[in-house]
Amino acid sequence: MDGQQRIPILKVGRVLIVPIQVDMDDQTVMHLQERILSELERTGARGVLIDISLLEMVDSFIGRVLSDIAAMARIMDARTVVVGMQPAVAITLVELGLELRGVDTVLNVDEGIRLLRSEFGIDEDEEDAGLGGAGAFAEQVNRP
Repeated sequence: MDGQQRIPILKVGRVLIVPIQVDMDDQTVMHLQERILSELERTGARGVLIDISLLEMVDSFIGRVLSDIAAMARIMDARTVVVGMQPAVAITLVELGLELRGVDTVLNVDEGIRLLRSEFGIDEDEEDAGLGGAGAFAEQVNRP
């Protein structure tokens, strides 16, 4: 099974969670971009949380596509947060002169969910009712 099919997209409340756990080549990242945008349209999600904590390398193309995903999601009325960036990845992005325009970054998934939850004005009671947050039921929208 190739990397394209091994990157799940989970829907948790109003957020799509994309845990990237495989190395990505150009084709994989472009396919992932298409899948995320398709799922935003299909589900009406308002946030995209991309977890890159297992990525040891992000090249300039992947960095640009992450920015593009955020810009396209914003047009579709959704906010993008990248979580778990390793120090080496951050150093590489700076050395390449890349800015992740329109992409909020936080240290971990909990902080990302908290940021998106505050964006949507979801309180703890709503989260418990399954309207958002990491503790809510996760629907896997694209099975690997």
